[in-house]
Amino acid sequence: MSDSSDVPVSRGDGIYLALREAIMESALAPETKLPEDALGKSFGASRTIVRAALARLAAEGLVEVGKTKSARVAHPGRDEAREVFTVRRALERATVALLADSWSPSYAEPIRAHIEAEARASADADHKLSVRLGAEFHILLAELTGNRLLLRHINEIVGRSTLILAVYGAAHPQADSLREHEELLEAMAAGDAARAEGIVDRHIQSVEGRALIPDDTVERSLDEVLAPYSSGSRSAGSRPAGSRPA
Repeated sequence: MSDSSDVPVSRGDGIYLALREAIMESALAPETKLPEDALGKSFGASRTIVRAALARLAAEGLVEVGKTKSARVAHPGRDEAREVFTVRRALERATVALLADSWSPSYAEPIRAHIEAEARASADADHKLSVRLGAEFHILLAELTGNRLLLRHINEIVGRSTLILAVYGAAHPQADSLREHEELLEAMAAGDAARAEGIVDRHIQSVEGRALIPDDTVERSLDEVLAPYSSGSRSAGSRPAGSRPA
């Protein structure tokens, strides 16, 4: 394949990754309209390329496309949110069990580096980056299993979970998450699959608890949810782990 043939694919991947990152950091809020012409102008790409990127995001449940083909950031309902976390807990348990059962010392370095990046973001009070890195930790684990199908599903389910947090959740200190990530690394490195599964299951239950307030509680308005993100520029960061094109 010639270099020129690769350009549209590369540009489309770049648009997909940029939009996905913006959604995961809540820079693009739920219900935000995503007109193809405006996105094309922003990225310097044709509507065809933009449409393909939006289709990938729609397949992951991060974008909704209406009957008129207009797209917007998805706004998951409560029933869908509960289903997402039920599936996520099962997938996460499978991921850590696979790693614990086939642990290689080479896994420790990228996991440790990611945890350190999370700690820096938390120490800097960079909430948007901290939340995204916390989510991408789980994508990294799936990537290390070498199972491409598992990685695809984890990549999708983690993205949806982050979107659910943007709609229903509240800002919170990342100290507990960091400690649990450390404990998870220790359990997997020790080959203790049962302990690793228990840690990640409790961890995801905790995320779900923060994401879904009780049904009898008055839901916060979109303005209230997005208030922490109303000032400041989008945080810089590397592309999501495991998001490379298949």
